[in-house]
Amino acid sequence: MTIKLWHAHNTRSLRPLWALEEMALHYELVNLPFPPRFHQKEYKDINVLGTVPYLVDGTSQLTESSAMLLFLAEKYDKQSLLVPKEHPEYGDFLNWLFHSDATLTFPLSIVLRYDQFESPERLQPQVAEDYRLWFHARLKRINHHLETNLFLCANRFTIADIAITYALYLGELLGLTKDYQPQTLAYLQRMKLRPAFQRIKNIGQEQSKYKIAEAKTYNS
Repeated sequence: MTIKLWHAHNTRSLRPLWALEEMALHYELVNLPFPPRFHQKEYKDINVLGTVPYLVDGTSQLTESSAMLLFLAEKYDKQSLLVPKEHPEYGDFLNWLFHSDATLTFPLSIVLRYDQFESPERLQPQVAEDYRLWFHARLKRINHHLETNLFLCANRFTIADIAITYALYLGELLGLTKDYQPQTLAYLQRMKLRPAFQRIKNIGQEQSKYKIAEAKTYNS
């Protein structure tokens, strides 16, 4: 059965889409406007959460982007994008995967909501600023790691790099790269040059009813 991915431009679905391209897997892609639960309400008949990404492979139905990376790599890739369990950096590998969303992407989602998504009367510039500062503070670990490393784990590209790069890329789309240290910005630019990323970065752009704009509330 063909892997099927529901995707919206510049959202977390970029993670599994990038992984599918890196692995050269055959897949069916459905492009949606963002947020689909408002612009295409029938989508909730497929995914009750109404969120993207949504991935179906046989009987497996996944809604979490980092889980999709691990699922796809373990099922189809086996080695090249994974860190084996017996490897001394396996714990770091798992930690980066979860760090990508729980620590880095989460505050950016709050920035987006209260800087751009809400109706004018519900925008909260101070909330957006607070979470921008939170995101900046949470970059400390990756800033430190990239002082002496080109990749996150095992001295090579893995799905951990896909997961973390998306968070940094979203920050870039929001105009927050002034918060990035030189080694972190250089890492982001290297990852974006990968052929698989170049192939997928604009997919779904024509379907996008919402264009992420550079954050407009910050002075620092």
